[in-house]
Amino acid sequence: MHLGPVSFSAFLAIAPIALSAQQQASLGVGAGVVRYAGGSSFSALTLAPAAQRFTTATYLGASGAVSWLEGGAAALQGRGDIWAALPWRARGTRIAISSTLAASWRSDGIGSASGLMVFEAARSNFALGAGVISGVIEHEPGVEALRLRARGWWQADPTPVQLSLTTEATHLLGVWYTDVVGGLTYDGSRTVASMWVTGRFSGTYGSAGAASASLQYFVTPTIAVEAAGGNYLRDPFQGLPRAGFVSGGIRLFAARRAMAVTTAPARVVLQPLVAIPRGGDTVVVRFRMPGAHSVAIAGSWNDWKPDKLTGLGGDIWERALRLPRGTYYFNLVVDGREWVVPSGIATISDGMGGQIAVLNVL
Repeated sequence: MHLGPVSFSAFLAIAPIALSAQQQASLGVGAGVVRYAGGSSFSALTLAPAAQRFTTATYLGASGAVSWLEGGAAALQGRGDIWAALPWRARGTRIAISSTLAASWRSDGIGSASGLMVFEAARSNFALGAGVISGVIEHEPGVEALRLRARGWWQADPTPVQLSLTTEATHLLGVWYTDVVGGLTYDGSRTVASMWVTGRFSGTYGSAGAASASLQYFVTPTIAVEAAGGNYLRDPFQGLPRAGFVSGGIRLFAARRAMAVTTAPARVVLQPLVAIPRGGDTVVVRFRMPGAHSVAIAGSWNDWKPDKLTGLGGDIWERALRLPRGTYYFNLVVDGREWVVPSGIATISDGMGGQIAVLNVL
């Protein structure tokens, strides 16, 4: 199979990790160096836009990169991701579909693209799935393969650390190979750091390993400095070779990153907010927000659209909600612009580097 354009995923590796609100857009500006196993290397200046939106049942993401290389060449790379839970459950198991489209092109080379679609059954912190992945390289016939996936994830409460492990077995051109990826993510108030280790195992294609790390530090709620480095394995579907990379830059966010109002002592185990019953399905939530001029609540029950709270005086804000018994997730919007995780209330990871608070209706 002919090798396609070089991979610019090195510059997308530090694409926005954090999703302060439930939708986000950002633009990264950076530079980096990619080095191939054979010893050759190149450097590039890159612009990398990205956007995401998610609810408890869907995730939509798009990212891209425009790079200017040494010698005057240009390169483009784009990626789109969709994850959606289907509307039925079976004994606590949720059925979902995920799809990824990716493409690369160089002005002094050729283009390539790949697509993946997987159906999976998720339960608690574990999911099993199966699907099809295909790839095409310019001037070469396309290929398709069966992919089987098993993944698990764990939140190390009450610390902001998340662990993940994914195993993918791929049947390509009559031969199986297996990728095992382990990840660790730290999601602090201003710092988001992650580390990934990958192993590929195959008696025919050979076995190999790779590792990478990234760091994102929020100088302000809308500006972050970023750095990443490591290496990645060969992609047989786009013909992208194995390479190492180092990159860095800054990223500007359209929405402000949610910051905790206060930090609870490490020894305190925070509890979910329990709504105050008012009869029937009506409950009341109440918060203390010193200095706030307006407060709204956005949660999993209203598609994360902010609803205004009523000020009672003395920095107290409340709202009546019609919610059946269950567990919900929410954040507050203070003064119409800053997404805030209320202090003293249990939170969980939103899966995109941020935190969301937990609400119980008993």
